[in-house]
Amino acid sequence: MSAINGTRHSQDVDLLVVGAGVAGLYAALCAASEGQVRVLAKGPLRSSTSSLAQGGIAAALGDDDTPALHAEDTLRTGRGLSRPTAVGALTQEAPARIRDLVELGVEFDDDLGLEGGHSRRRVVHAGGAATGDRVARRLVERVLAHPNIEVAEGERMQSLWRSQDRCIGVVTDRRAIRARATLLATGGAAALWSRTTNPPGALGDGVIAAYRAGASVADLEFVQFHPTTLVDSTLLLSEALRGEGAILLDEFGERFTDELAPRDVVARDIAARGTVLLDLREIDRARFPSLMGSLMERGYDPAETPIPVAPAAHYTVGGIVTDLDARSELPGLYAAGECAATGVHGANRLASNSLLECLVFGRRAALAALGEPRLSRHGHDVAPEPCPGSDPGHVLGGQVDEVVRTALWRDCGLIRDAAGLERLQASSHLLTRLVAESALLREESRGSHFRADFPVENLSLERHIVLRLGHEPALETWL
Repeated sequence: MSAINGTRHSQDVDLLVVGAGVAGLYAALCAASEGQVRVLAKGPLRSSTSSLAQGGIAAALGDDDTPALHAEDTLRTGRGLSRPTAVGALTQEAPARIRDLVELGVEFDDDLGLEGGHSRRRVVHAGGAATGDRVARRLVERVLAHPNIEVAEGERMQSLWRSQDRCIGVVTDRRAIRARATLLATGGAAALWSRTTNPPGALGDGVIAAYRAGASVADLEFVQFHPTTLVDSTLLLSEALRGEGAILLDEFGERFTDELAPRDVVARDIAARGTVLLDLREIDRARFPSLMGSLMERGYDPAETPIPVAPAAHYTVGGIVTDLDARSELPGLYAAGECAATGVHGANRLASNSLLECLVFGRRAALAALGEPRLSRHGHDVAPEPCPGSDPGHVLGGQVDEVVRTALWRDCGLIRDAAGLERLQASSHLLTRLVAESALLREESRGSHFRADFPVENLSLERHIVLRLGHEPALETWL
């Protein structure tokens, strides 16, 4: 190991994966049969956001279903902004990815579930609402056992390593790591909002690092708020519950919405009434043992009393712009999972397409990454270039505190307007400013983005808002 400008270097790898959720772990396994892989996890390997995913994985597996029907539902939910080619790849490959998980040892429940926006029962679950945890655990076991995969826990990326307008690895808080290809699978940014279903570390670090390094980002204004999160908690009550017949009640005990309408509609209906109740008494609660146990631990008896719920920031649709093989605009840099903007989700993610996106595009990233050119030997003598706009010695993107999180909830929550978004543009946090800029430019309401001052869709804005460092925002159509 050598040192350049005080930075330690480690052995080159074929694929460097930053992030240890489902997208990163599955990509690592897909690449490890042909190359050396290193996985960086900023926390414990078994603590990713993926492990908290209560929804299942959507795939056209039923006799009455087809990938084309799955695609239709995805496109409809995306409100004109879903990228048709990406949706086609997602839905066509979904059944094969489920088979892959079964071969890896994931045991799925027997029945297919129904969730909001789906026209067929096509959602597979493992342990009811424990799907994310079951899948993540199995992938962790396989990754740790693979001889071609090295895992580094508790190591944090500080910036991407660029050389001659190419990403050749990352600089961490311990060392610099060179790689033929670097895959960001760092998750989303929903913990930037004060009310969230996400763990505290979901702050969009990968999106910030990629933007600073010269990759484009898009669709940052689209943030999905989960309608049914336990009040005063990050515990979400899975949409699968509503798919099985749970109903929403207002303060008078009356049902007031279609529980399986798109999430943005349900979330706003709930928010308009303040706290409401989710009635689980008539459903088969035994199908969701872990979730029922979590409610009992918090003092609620779902067999006797409806549960108080309210919306919370859950999923950030936008992120690093990629092609269908997960390549970003910066050569050598890939992105998959929630930190990527493949165009699959459009303006609003269809339920249970997120874990599926991790699998489909994680695999595509791995296969494409193995075709990247090998690194030159003299690269060890090249010091990492500072990325434009980087802030050495500071937290990625600026400090995230309760002031930032409260401001985002207030000014860029379920309902936005120009005055609030303009206030956010003065934030000390980079990603907050980028989200506000995108939301301010989208002078319409579409999917998970709702503007009180522009409450209807604008056909001229049926395009993606793309941000690149040093350039004016661009409106783009993705085919």
